Amino acid sequence: MRSRHHDIADDLKRQITTGRIKPGDRLPSEVGLASQYKVSTATLRSALAVLQGEGLVEKIHGKGNFVRHRLRKIMYVGGWGTLDPWTAAEAAQHVTDRATEIEAHGHLAALMRVPNGSPLTEFLSISYQGESPHSLARIYVPRDQESSDGLGTGPSYVRTEESFAVLSPLAVEVRETISARPPTPDEASTLRINPTTAVLAITRVAADTAGRVVEAALLVFPGDRVDAVFTTHHVTGERQAQG
Repeated sequence: MRSRHHDIADDLKRQITTGRIKPGDRLPSEVGLASQYKVSTATLRSALAVLQGEGLVEKIHGKGNFVRHRLRKIMYVGGWGTLDPWTAAEAAQHVTDRATEIEAHGHLAALMRVPNGSPLTEFLSISYQGESPHSLARIYVPRDQESSDGLGTGPSYVRTEESFAVLSPLAVEVRETISARPPTPDEASTLRINPTTAVLAITRVAADTAGRVVEAALLVFPGDRVDAVFTTHHVTGERQAQG
């Protein structure tokens, strides 16, 4: 037997797809909708969870449930650590950053190849399409490399669209590990996605000619909002002989 919350989700979806409820519109309160459909708030929230899982509705803490603007996919260019400028510009992206001074411990110290307690600067970067968060990154830089990376030194600043998660100019070797997984509670909250939505997680470590890590980045993209492209250049026999 079909659940009542699926019927409610279908009715709201129909209103959204036909334009009766438009992108950016705030839905009535959960209590109001529950009263309208003559169900409990728990049932109503289950219906909204269906729409949130399909990317049609997002819940903004303290404000309510809103119909999502359709988010365009962007392209992450592997090996360069940047967003493709064409897709980034077309999607009207903007990026906010917050810098925090921290110390490396445990997994982070191992990732940066530094002793526990080493000083780092963490940059929390969130990209937006309009008002909707699109992707996030935590970028770690050794404190003595911060100014040379061009990432800025203030506690808060904004970078342009295609420079989101850009690599340090000192990097000569880049290692990227990619996995698909459920988001952490913090990631789901920041990106305003359903906890069951898969994310594309990229761990990127960049080193200089001496093997020193100049930057480590933990990048998270909702799986339905990004394509990751990696290009491999093979060395021909002729070029090997010339080397």
